Amino acid sequence: MAERRALVPAGYSKLLSDLKQRIQDAQLRASLAVNRELVILYWQIGRDILARQERESWEAKIIDRLAADLKTAFPEMKGFSRGI
Repeated sequence: MAERRALVPAGYSKLLSDLKQRIQDAQLRASLAVNRELVILYWQIGRDILARQERESWEAKIIDRLAADLKTAFPEMKGFSRGI
């Protein structure tokens, strides 16, 4: 272990710390961007469904079917249940 530490140049720990912080910051920004896009997507889906429901008088059964079909098509995603 002493040999390994002797090979580390001055300033290495600071560089490592800075890089780790930059990686964590980028990961956080990526997560926030994904969450923002999903909120926008869900809002648009809800808006589009409401518009169709008003225009074409869709019944609750159609909404339930749409939710089930979306869950089947995208099983890894959450949020496709019928709202109140």
